[in-house]
Amino acid sequence: MTTMRAPARPAAGRRRLLAAAIGTPWLCAAARGLAIAALPAAALAAPEAPDALIRRLSVEVLDRIRADKDIQAGDFRKLSDFVDAVVMPHVNFQRMTALAVGRNWRSATPEQQKQLMTEFRVLLLRTYSGALGSVRDQTVRMKPLRADPADTEVVVRSEVVIPRAEPVQLDYRLEKAGDSWRIYDVNVLGVWLVETYRSQFAQEVAARGIDGLIRSLAEKNRSFESPRKS
Repeated sequence: MTTMRAPARPAAGRRRLLAAAIGTPWLCAAARGLAIAALPAAALAAPEAPDALIRRLSVEVLDRIRADKDIQAGDFRKLSDFVDAVVMPHVNFQRMTALAVGRNWRSATPEQQKQLMTEFRVLLLRTYSGALGSVRDQTVRMKPLRADPADTEVVVRSEVVIPRAEPVQLDYRLEKAGDSWRIYDVNVLGVWLVETYRSQFAQEVAARGIDGLIRSLAEKNRSFESPRKS
């Protein structure tokens, strides 16, 4: 039986930056209403550029983590709730899961596809949650966006600046959905997350089939629960 392994990652300090760089806190309804009311009509009509989105999310999530003592102290339940609220709405999980599963996605039944999306989402949620708590003094430096205004898919490039260390490459693949942009892949130090999972998932499907992959993902997700209960 093939054993599921987490994808190869850089050092732990760099892994936690991946989670931190793509999240953003939700505004409360009252604050959102006030902000919208204060904007002119032209600003409301203009969609947010993909690089502006990544910059905003990065700054907001780093500020939130630095201000939340419970998260810094390792409150896993609060971490999970936080990541679920701030990161997941900006990720296209259907496309991300389909890309990670690769050609085997087309042979999966609709119910298997649903289960794969559910387990893959939980895996990423828990992975991000386990990495967020140690973020402290990092800042994000954006690189020029190389894209045309008409593009519907772009790569946003950035670096995470770490005191007394080399910057960490962090790139994002985004797609345009209506007037908004959604992330469907992340690159850390030249390694795209989807490609890393695709290799592992293909091996699992070859050995145990689609249902075996689903079971392995579920087992991996359960392994997060016992040692980290809050």
